[in-house]
Amino acid sequence: MLAAISHQARHTLFEIQYGVHLTLGSVWAVFTDFRRRDVVEQMDILGAGSFGIVALTGLFAGMAMGLQFTVELSVYGAKDYLGKMVTVSIIRELGPVLTALMVAGRVCSGMASELGVMKVGRQVDALKVMGINPVAKLVMPRMLAVLIMLPVLTVLADAVAVVGGYFAGAVVGKLSWSTYWAAVDQGLTVQNLVGGVVKPVVFAWIIGAVGCTSGLLSEGGTRGVGRATTQAVVKASILILISNFIVGFVVLKMLGWA
Repeated sequence: MLAAISHQARHTLFEIQYGVHLTLGSVWAVFTDFRRRDVVEQMDILGAGSFGIVALTGLFAGMAMGLQFTVELSVYGAKDYLGKMVTVSIIRELGPVLTALMVAGRVCSGMASELGVMKVGRQVDALKVMGINPVAKLVMPRMLAVLIMLPVLTVLADAVAVVGGYFAGAVVGKLSWSTYWAAVDQGLTVQNLVGGVVKPVVFAWIIGAVGCTSGLLSEGGTRGVGRATTQAVVKASILILISNFIVGFVVLKMLGWA
């Protein structure tokens, strides 16, 4: 048992080291071997391809929150604060987290499976033989595309969720348009927006690093690729939830609220 724990610990440390290596290599490649066409292609695949699912997730998340908040606030006669409650909750927490989890399920698994197939199929070794840097060709475009597109997707999810919150408030609580959006404006403060901007950047790095690392470290044929794909989504999701608390606490501490 101790041997198994020791082996798993060494493997985890190696994965972390390899992920850091890929991250630093990607940053270096941006300045030394930037591949604009590959980056744009990955932005289209990873980002634009996620617009629909992210918008749908944001809409129903906002409607669900609007429904529950309307019921609870009505008890205290405070329905006028619905817009602020939905806005703050979405921008600070649910918007970035739900978007990152949805993108992780779609993008992280895609990265791991695609790179895993290339790894077990010796295509990565072929790139090295041809003198092409695999990090610059395969990793950098994917990580940069996620870093660019996840904040954009998060803004989209936030906006749609706030609108969804209004629909729920209008149907259930008979809340007027002007009352709801006046409260939304109160929630759009700089303090609330800081966490909503920082979190997607951290989550994007996690998705890119975990997806590429799991794919390039996969072994054992197609079964190994499938296992690496599943593990990539699980690891990315867990790290997103953990980092959400850490980043949220640090942001609140910096703002003097914790």
